Amino acid sequence: MPTNGINRALKLQFGLINYENRYLTAEAFGFKVNASGTSMKKKQIWTLEQDEHDGQVVFLRSHLGRYLATDKDGKITCGAESPEPECRFLIVPQSDGRWALQSEPYLRYFGGSADYLSCFAQVIAEQELWAVHLALHPQASLLSVARKRYAHLSASDGEISVDSNIPWGVDSLVTLVYQDGKYSLKTCDSRFLSNDGKLVKENTNATSFTLELKSGKLAFKDCDGKYLTPVGPTGTLRSGRCSKPGKDELFDLEESHPQVVFQAANKRFVSVKQGVSISANQDAETDMETFQMEIDKKSKKSMFRTNGGSYWTLVTHGEIQSTASEAEINTMFDIEWRGHRVALKASNGKYVCTKKNGQLSAVSDAVGEDELFLMKLINRPMLILRGENGFVCHHKNSNTLNANRSVYDIFSLIFNDGAYNVKSVNGKFWYVSSNGLVCSDGEKAEDFFLEFLEHGRIAIKGSNGKYLRGDQGGTLMGDRTSVDASSLWEY
Repeated sequence: MPTNGINRALKLQFGLINYENRYLTAEAFGFKVNASGTSMKKKQIWTLEQDEHDGQVVFLRSHLGRYLATDKDGKITCGAESPEPECRFLIVPQSDGRWALQSEPYLRYFGGSADYLSCFAQVIAEQELWAVHLALHPQASLLSVARKRYAHLSASDGEISVDSNIPWGVDSLVTLVYQDGKYSLKTCDSRFLSNDGKLVKENTNATSFTLELKSGKLAFKDCDGKYLTPVGPTGTLRSGRCSKPGKDELFDLEESHPQVVFQAANKRFVSVKQGVSISANQDAETDMETFQMEIDKKSKKSMFRTNGGSYWTLVTHGEIQSTASEAEINTMFDIEWRGHRVALKASNGKYVCTKKNGQLSAVSDAVGEDELFLMKLINRPMLILRGENGFVCHHKNSNTLNANRSVYDIFSLIFNDGAYNVKSVNGKFWYVSSNGLVCSDGEKAEDFFLEFLEHGRIAIKGSNGKYLRGDQGGTLMGDRTSVDASSLWEY
């Protein structure tokens, strides 16, 4: 999906739920499809792709990379390796937010239950309707398609304003909360957006929106059938007058990169306030001291973007400046995770140190006090974790945590001198028990360490020096000595 934002628009991934409350499932064996899934795991996740020439036509790709297709007799298959003519579908949205999927070549509708799926219905009945459950990570930046501006919490006005050029700071984080087929928008201070534009503590009918898709963009329809839109000069986000979504009512969800603040050994914050040189010389955290950490997918190295859009880069004599306009070899840094502190290694193989005047330079061969930085994540006050098998949430009947659920719990992330404490919904803290279980009923806070290792994924290390992982049974454990797929988390 192309985007006019500064980050990647998220690929829309979702589960489709039929009239019997079962998920459309793609089986590995024989590329068969059924509607038998009771929850949204890997096999129930579908990716929406659009036709390049006709924005109304969509393709549904399974987790196996194969496409859903129907023949003229309505027989459903999911083995096509590329989007063939019989894979072309049209989305026909209904007033309650559910979709009917119509075969574009044959104009029949797709539906059914269990193993009896077909695309042969000539009219839409209950059996041809599918509810949409988004599968992407629910914390994102919200971009207005028409205004090309980002939504952010305007605490002084008590509203969400859509007037930011870039999604900067914790205020630009929007969390989607899914409940009974509807979505609510939650701000970083844990309030919900109401259709009249006000922010409220409780999730009610007025804060619940039906998600609609139009040309690959999202629209949010309220309980009165009106759509969220930016209103007035500050772009106050509220329901407008339209009962049909036009460009003003369309949004993109973009991935929200981690944004961090660095404190050097001199106890001052690293800043770009003084111009192009990067120096640790400020006493307050503002946008000038906040840097977006972007991790290169191939090399896994980190880049740091300023709020002016430029990157930290290595220049002559080892100095670090913010003069690079795009990613290149000199903008890449290796992060070494050293417990409560981090060390940064530049592309010349030297460590970044803080000079007497506060200037950052990559001139050190070894790590001492001047090469260590306190790094604080500022735009995840609410933590939602998704692993390879699903989301993390409370176990129903015990103090442990599940790591394989299609629903998520929202945890509080509290910074503590380079480490983090995780607070549960019940006000108690996470800790790792002596037998390696992650428990959620601790009376006192225990330190966990976040390591940003891949694009969009972190590893989490407990105080016992072991990494958190989801085990085969779906329980969250804190017992891995090294990082693998089971111990990487979208956050």
